[in-house]
Amino acid sequence: MSRLACLIAMLVLAGSASLTVGGVAAAQGVEVTTLAAPDAFTTPGRDTGLPATLWRGASVKTARTVLPLLAARPLSPAAAALARRILATGAPGPRGAGTDAALMGARASALIAQGDAKAAAAILARAPGIDRNPELAHAAAESALLAGDDSRACAVAQGLSSGRDEIYWLRLRAYCQAIGGQADQAQLTFDLAQAQAKDPVFGRLMAAKLAGAGNPGAASLRNGLDYALSHSLGLDLAVAKPSPDVAAALAGTDPAASLDTSGIAPDLADLAKAIATSQPMGSGVFIAAISEIVSGGPKAATRGQAAMMLAFLLGDLTSIEARDQLGTFTVTEGKAPVGRDLALESAANQKLMGEAALLSLWTCAEAGAGGLALGDRIRIVHALHAVGLDADARNFALEGLLALK
Repeated sequence: MSRLACLIAMLVLAGSASLTVGGVAAAQGVEVTTLAAPDAFTTPGRDTGLPATLWRGASVKTARTVLPLLAARPLSPAAAALARRILATGAPGPRGAGTDAALMGARASALIAQGDAKAAAAILARAPGIDRNPELAHAAAESALLAGDDSRACAVAQGLSSGRDEIYWLRLRAYCQAIGGQADQAQLTFDLAQAQAKDPVFGRLMAAKLAGAGNPGAASLRNGLDYALSHSLGLDLAVAKPSPDVAAALAGTDPAASLDTSGIAPDLADLAKAIATSQPMGSGVFIAAISEIVSGGPKAATRGQAAMMLAFLLGDLTSIEARDQLGTFTVTEGKAPVGRDLALESAANQKLMGEAALLSLWTCAEAGAGGLALGDRIRIVHALHAVGLDADARNFALEGLLALK
């Protein structure tokens, strides 16, 4: 073979090898995708059974308004159960939520206030930047203490790089040093904390902890640190008056469990049973119940109308007879602003689960411990049922029946 032929053959072989290598490289290439950072709602507190689309279409502005209310105000059992359920769910948050530390803190604080300290602790255990954010760190430490995880609370205190000389952190570090066997350091930190801001309750509890003897006095349940100290000293927690956060955390049960239907008036018992057991709310059920309830005179008729309206939107009523009957009922409007009512109706029509829940909880938080006005409760039952939060809608309906004496 001539030198030219050999050169051509070598070039052809080199080209083939190059193509082969290129083909293999193309086949084995890895597509790199940049993953978005977890936002303030992505980390789950526990499995709630709600979908990953929970916050689809929800307003971050509404979330920033409502979550602090849920952390500061008492809720009824049905509302507390709803708040715990949606806030413990791990799902991509409303558009614009990002890794907002304040929003994540408000989410955790609301969970603590409504008695789900374990979910709050699970969320904050994976929160970025806790060491640089004292407020977020405070929520993380308190949730861990209330959940019985002292080691996690102490790790948060130890890792804090900003605000660590504030009084809360001095007291927590003194406790952590004491339970960690660092008696001398604990005494020094305790003395510094008392010099900065003397607290008689913390003082007597911590002094007894450091001495390992003596009378610490009664238990205190003002916050997670008091709870941890009192518990570690073996004090009787039942005699102490807890703060709302601590009381909710110690209850340890789903608030909806307190909806005891045995307290519902006898004439509403059948309707309550149908709601509690998720029986279909067909027109026959309604018409039979209406006939029985309204036959007891004007007062009974008013109660009956209220009961039937609470249950009405849990079913799919299509009969003309049922609509004719219900159309005659006169139930007064609620106290929520008309604009919020329209926003709630819009969220229900668009099947926006998280948005409907937040708007409902906004009204619940404003109503406070006194409970919802009947008109507001009816709108909430309607909206929650429409977006697929059927169990919560039934809780609200049952809670309303309990209030009808």
